[in-house]
Amino acid sequence: MTTAGIIAVIVALALAAWGVSSRIEGHDALRKKTAAESIPTVAVVEPTQEARPEELTLPGSLQAYTDAPVYARVSGYLKSRFVDIGSRVKAGDLLAEIDTPEIDEQLRQAEADLATAEANNQLAQITARRWRGLVLKNSVSEQDTDEKVGDAAAKQAALVAARANLARLRDLQGFKRITAPFDGVITARNVDIGTLIDAGGGAHELFHLAATQKLRLYVQAPQVYAAAMVPGISADVQVVDRPGRDFTGRLVRTAGAIDPASRTLLVELEVGNPEGELLPGAYAEVRFKLPPRPGVLRLPANALLFRAGGLKVAAVTANGRVELLPITLGRDFGTEVEVLSGLAGNQPVIINPPDSIASGQAVRVAGGTAGEGAVK
Repeated sequence: MTTAGIIAVIVALALAAWGVSSRIEGHDALRKKTAAESIPTVAVVEPTQEARPEELTLPGSLQAYTDAPVYARVSGYLKSRFVDIGSRVKAGDLLAEIDTPEIDEQLRQAEADLATAEANNQLAQITARRWRGLVLKNSVSEQDTDEKVGDAAAKQAALVAARANLARLRDLQGFKRITAPFDGVITARNVDIGTLIDAGGGAHELFHLAATQKLRLYVQAPQVYAAAMVPGISADVQVVDRPGRDFTGRLVRTAGAIDPASRTLLVELEVGNPEGELLPGAYAEVRFKLPPRPGVLRLPANALLFRAGGLKVAAVTANGRVELLPITLGRDFGTEVEVLSGLAGNQPVIINPPDSIASGQAVRVAGGTAGEGAVK
């Protein structure tokens, strides 16, 4: 073979080797690119701990601090009325007066009966003393003396009964005057002058009295907030008929038990109302400012995974692998949720994880660092 032929063979072999090497390198690069592109890119966020007080708004109902119907203790006709709805009264103020002719006659009869009982008792006591003296002289028998002494004791008891009956009727006569049992406002009037008043089984409410200097505010707090409802915390109160006005309420007590029907805790607040601006029975919005709960983390709601084994989140480990962690939720704030257990504060958690994600799967964090590319 000539030198030119040998050179041609060598060149051909070199070209063939170069072609094979290029194809091998291309296949290797393609394999590496395909493997890299098969690793999903995820957005992550780190759990946060809220340090600011939490604001909780709940509906409430205002009630009078003391609320009572006023009834009559005696029957008769309403003689006079001194108040109407909206009247503000003090304890002991006269509300109305009832005309009671039957009780008046019974009182006069009781006074006469008392006078008779006093006279009979006086005569019986004198007679008993005389007979005790006569029996010492054997002028009368002991049997007759005992009868006179017993009669004196009976007359004494009759006198006590007559006095008690007179006192009872005088007390009843005093009920002719209907007075206010406490300071408040008349919220209902159901009688007028001349109305027949029945104090028996068919008694009807004459007036309704409500104390409004301070009001009770009742709120049904969800069970997740029950531990935060402790006496002494304050809340801002708003009512629709006083727009732009904030009133202050103070939590004074709770029911101490969760209502099994609604899973709520009945909470009572006191609201000062010296000017009478707030009305009993009104609807109110109550804004509590609750202190942050130490050690409780928050996550976006779209980081949650609902699996058959329970609620989980997909965390990214230091070597870029997925770890599915079971968690326990606390309160739900809509876009965020509380995580009570299952997470440390520095673990990056995948947002919007696919349903097919599994533990041990390799992932690439968007931007190359935890938190970058997170959905806001």
